[in-house]
Amino acid sequence: MPNTIKYLKSEKAKVYTSGTGNKVLLEALWGDYVELVSNTVTNGRYKVNVRWAKNVYIKADDLGDESLLELYFIDVGQGDGVLIVTPDRKHILIDGGYKRSKQPHGKSAADFVDWKFKKEYKKDIIELDAMICSHCDADHYGGLWDLVSKEESARKELDTSETKVEAFYHAGISWWKSAQKSRFLGDETGGVMHDLLTGKTSIKNGLKQNADLKLQGEWADFLECIIDNNPDVKRLSYNPEKGFKYLEGFEEGKETSIKILGPIETTVNGKPTLKDLGSYSKNTNGNSILLRIDYGRSRMLLTGDLNKKSQQHIIDSLSGNLIELAADVVKSCHHGSDDCSYEFLQYVNAAATVISSGDDETHAHPRPNIVAASGATGFKKIENDEMVTPLIYSTEISRSLRMGDPYEVNSKNYETLIGTIDVVLKNEAKTNIRYKHTASGALNPTDKVKTMSRLKVVDGIVYGLVNVRTDGEKILCATLNEGKSKWEIKTFTSRF
Repeated sequence: MPNTIKYLKSEKAKVYTSGTGNKVLLEALWGDYVELVSNTVTNGRYKVNVRWAKNVYIKADDLGDESLLELYFIDVGQGDGVLIVTPDRKHILIDGGYKRSKQPHGKSAADFVDWKFKKEYKKDIIELDAMICSHCDADHYGGLWDLVSKEESARKELDTSETKVEAFYHAGISWWKSAQKSRFLGDETGGVMHDLLTGKTSIKNGLKQNADLKLQGEWADFLECIIDNNPDVKRLSYNPEKGFKYLEGFEEGKETSIKILGPIETTVNGKPTLKDLGSYSKNTNGNSILLRIDYGRSRMLLTGDLNKKSQQHIIDSLSGNLIELAADVVKSCHHGSDDCSYEFLQYVNAAATVISSGDDETHAHPRPNIVAASGATGFKKIENDEMVTPLIYSTEISRSLRMGDPYEVNSKNYETLIGTIDVVLKNEAKTNIRYKHTASGALNPTDKVKTMSRLKVVDGIVYGLVNVRTDGEKILCATLNEGKSKWEIKTFTSRF
């Protein structure tokens, strides 16, 4: 018989290594998926599997039957990655960061999703009810590509054997090429973007060798993998003349609803178009998918890489319905870029803001004025002379490195022209270390050389995952203090 599934009802709870001892292995978090190994309570504890731990123990009083809405803001370095788990255990992945081969730390959202299914759920197949690419920039679709790629090098990085995607959604703006141009976004005449990618047939046509307008570069390679996976494919947008739409299966009235607020669609000569916001980067970022997730009284707003011009366009298009932007939790637009509308942030009025940013100093995200603006425009709640909200989280700030000083290089049975020898190098000033450095999104790594005395060893990375969970009224935000193996938790109540 399959094991009984429970969920943690306490904000956090100790997970013990035995049924009677007091040695704690880890802390479980409110809403954690807990598999009962035995239905028998011994010494007030159940034997369970929880998170990555098998055959451990947890107090029976900490367990209940209510599942929560869970959002995981994944530390992907430069880029975005959000995994949503609904109370009825549907899984939606929005973006994934650069693909791992272009990440300095070699990880993308694919690695977290793989861990979730293999280690926590004990499943060999990743099953996503929806995969959403907020827009066609590589720091958003790359980690999705890692999940659906058929290349052996990508698959061997995952512990699961397969990824199944039921539906794939995108924003419409696409990278194209033609006989005249090697890389562009299509026809931009009349102040609008005309050549929008739509469904599966649109992708297949764009992949044809003899097409006049062909899908371009790695974006084309990624979409080819999507077609091979065979999900339903749809473009998402909001057309003010047609009213609001919802993600299929998450319509209004469902336990969890997902409303589509952007990009803003208009119609020209009977065909859908999106606003031309200027440069290529303004258009890919500004025409990102904008979603609001509602569960009970709680609201979560996911913004992609919206910029100031697109945010002002959204405000104009939602005139009379600006309350639609208000949310308890918002993912900060474009990694905390200062190309952001203060007015937009005021309408959102978030109690908690999560910034997904990386270490690439060429971007310098998050910008200090936007961190300040997110706090200044946030929903303010003070209790007992302490500020409950607004809260500001950053995946980059939540990340940490374990560092060490190298003092010796050794190699046993090292092959030389005169046979094998044991080599030990201890002179740090005269020992050169050659290594490859990859900037975020770089096409090729750079060869570098430094003496051992000028280098540090990174012997571990603690990823800055930000957890958000709600029962529809109370909202919990948490990050894990890896040094203490304890959760740092803040909670507040939805105002909607």
